[in-house]
Parts: sequence; structure tokens; C-alpha cells
Amino acid sequence: MTLEVKISKKLVRYETAFSYLKKRVELVKKSKAQELIWILEHPLTFTGGIRAKKNEILDKKIKVIESNRGGKITLHNPGQKIVYIVLNLNKRKKDIRNLVHQIENNIIEFLKLYNIKSYADKRNIGVWVEDKKIAAIGIRVSQWIAYHGCSININNNLDYYKKIIPCGLDNSKITSVLKESKKKLTDVENNLEKIFIKNLKNI
Repeated sequence: MTLEVKISKKLVRYETAFSYLKKRVELVKKSKAQELIWILEHPLTFTGGIRAKKNEILDKKIKVIESNRGGKITLHNPGQKIVYIVLNLNKRKKDIRNLVHQIENNIIEFLKLYNIKSYADKRNIGVWVEDKKIAAIGIRVSQWIAYHGCSININNNLDYYKKIIPCGLDNSKITSVLKESKKKLTDVENNLEKIFIKNLKNI
């Protein structure tokens, strides 16, 4: 299977990325485009997944963009790495739980490079460091084409989480690589790319 990897150095608007993903999904369905891994950052953006509720918006002045991904309300901002995927599960394992599990494993492997011990919680999708969430996952599947992906807090401003109840959690229960690691934050995009590509065989 062929795969395209994109790494965007400039901030990409959420609406732009979402539109691109939806078009890519349709092309992959028709075998007119390759599968995709896209690593990027968004400007300050609040998005709500299919399980989002209005009472999770604490600051009523903010705009929350509706998304068709799984999950609730979350935050994207500079310093948070997004790994978007478009994967054809018709040619892989038709197992959404396995897909989520492998994404969690990828993040855990990535965090080990920065001496961060993390884990996945069966009750709460995502990746955790002790009792704090460091990465969120939201997936959508259409005709066995999986898309959206994960967000990992690297060195972003966590204060903006105070405006929402992120993923249904206490907003003080959010952390980042910068807060948890004493190592220099180098080669972040390259490390994510290598890990996600290496482990695609498990999906």
C-alpha cells in the first residue's frame, strides 16, 4: 500500500484541514489517492466531536467548531502536534478498536523518547501520564476509511483548557511533554513520522 506523508511547518486552520481530509477520504474510497499521514499544528481552535455537550463550554464567548470525529470538546493550539490519518481499513484489519489501540501505542512509544512514562486507559480513550491526559484521539470511519487522528500536547499553552471541560475531564488534569520531560524537545515531527510509519503494519 502506498502512503503519503505531509509535514506542515506553518499553522493550518482547522477548517482547511477538515475539508482536505474529507476530500481525501472520498478519493481513497475510489482508489484515486494514497493513504495519508499529516503532521501539523492548528491556531487556537476549540472543536466539538459527536458526543460534545453545550455545558462543557465554560467560557461562553469562545467559538466551538463542530466536527464529525468521535469524542467531546477539545482544544487545539500552537505547540500541540496533530497527527491526521486517512487509512483504508478495507486493505487492513477491519478493527476500529485495534486502530485506536495502535495509535495509543504509537503515542506511548513517542513519549518514551522524551523519558515520559505513559499509558492507555481502557475507560478513557487517549494517553495519560499518571492521572493527567497528554494526548487525545478522535476517529471517524466511513466505508472502512478511517480518518481524523490524534493530538499530543508538546509545548502548547495549557491555560486555554480552562475555557472548556476537555474530553469531559477536569481541565486541570491536562499536561504536556514540556511539563513532563526534562529532555530537549527536538525532532518531534521526525520521531512521530518514523513511529507511525513503522507501526502501520499493525493496523
